[in-house]
Amino acid sequence: MNIDIIEKYNMLPKGTRLLCAVSGGADSMCLLKLMLSMREKLDISVCAAHFEHGIRGQESLRDANFVADWCKENNVELVLEHGKAEAYAKAHSMGLEEAARVLRYDFLNRAAEKTGCTKIATAHNADDNVETMLFNLARGTGSLGLSGIPPVRGNIIRPLLGCTRAQIEQYLRENNVPHVEDSSNASDDYSRNIIRHRVMPVLREINPEISAAAGRTAELLREDENYLSASAENFIRKNYDGESLEAEKLLNLPRPVAARVIRKLSEKNLSYKNVQDVLNFCSGEGLGWTDIPGLRIRREYGRIYFKDENWGKIEEKEIVPDSEMIIPELGLKIKAYLSVKTEEINDLFKTYLFKYANICGNIMLTGRKNGDSITPYGRNCTKSLKKLFLEAGYTQRQRDLTPVLRDDKGVLAVYGLAVSQRVRAQKGDEVLRIEIERI
Repeated sequence: MNIDIIEKYNMLPKGTRLLCAVSGGADSMCLLKLMLSMREKLDISVCAAHFEHGIRGQESLRDANFVADWCKENNVELVLEHGKAEAYAKAHSMGLEEAARVLRYDFLNRAAEKTGCTKIATAHNADDNVETMLFNLARGTGSLGLSGIPPVRGNIIRPLLGCTRAQIEQYLRENNVPHVEDSSNASDDYSRNIIRHRVMPVLREINPEISAAAGRTAELLREDENYLSASAENFIRKNYDGESLEAEKLLNLPRPVAARVIRKLSEKNLSYKNVQDVLNFCSGEGLGWTDIPGLRIRREYGRIYFKDENWGKIEEKEIVPDSEMIIPELGLKIKAYLSVKTEEINDLFKTYLFKYANICGNIMLTGRKNGDSITPYGRNCTKSLKKLFLEAGYTQRQRDLTPVLRDDKGVLAVYGLAVSQRVRAQKGDEVLRIEIERI
């Protein structure tokens, strides 16, 4: 048995409490027996966990009982749980295999916490690794998919990844370890079984050591993937502000790195076409959006925004003299009261003095509206708010969340940008004084 992988990846430091995922099949029984036999040598303790998915009826219950009986006979602590994978798949609109996988790993993590285990071992072997690589190749994949099954992923370890299925079966015979057979393994109803039954025998005719050869290839590809992934993370660390990055810098990256940046920032499982669509979108100009699965990406002022922006809108509120209000969506507090102008003041970020006699009807605080325009004090021209925002270099988010003060006749002020000439007050005029401050 080739288990050098345990030391190579430091899978089991001294004192580790290990949880073995045990289905009752040949691979998992080999894993459990092997780990139990190495307890003293590795200075570890071993527990077992079995999850019965509720898929194969009596056969599934047979497997659970087999594992429970074997663990009891061999004095192995076991956590056993029954699930309903079919119901879960239906409730979450996913395939049965995917649902079973999700439930299984959720159970294993809970079982590890319950037993105080810091590592979880699964029985994936070298043949599983080749089959996974071929399955991913058939669907279309990059180096990550061709890297196969990782030896270590978080607290999950795969001690048998260097062992073939034939070696595992030999170990079971030599050590008189029983196991159960899953009848679905004999069927070609699943893609992986087709690969196992029809493709692998042909490959073994070409190279009897195909599993070892594919394992070396997977390891080399993992090294390449780790390097490219680290390069992408380094770029993100230096260039991503939490929402966006410069499109030109992204486009100047080597494509393999740029693709990984896009996948990491989108946090989605993107296809080759999805990534290419985003790169093509980055090379465009002006304001724009593109949709990828589960996310809308925005281009604005030469930057690409990866956050799925949903910042809402400003709720319209009436501003009444001698009142105070909080605008929680903007983080602002507004005070309004009547006074007499005694000095020249119109602080675009704090205080506004509107000539009260020139105000028409109610004063409202709103967001921007289509067709809005203003004649800014001191500029002798009328500008649309669209142009005003454009000149200020405001992003779409800033435009949507900039408060606008208006009366029945039109815009009185745009927070931080302009005050209307129409309500300019002279010294001695009665004014509505509006003070805005951040909270």
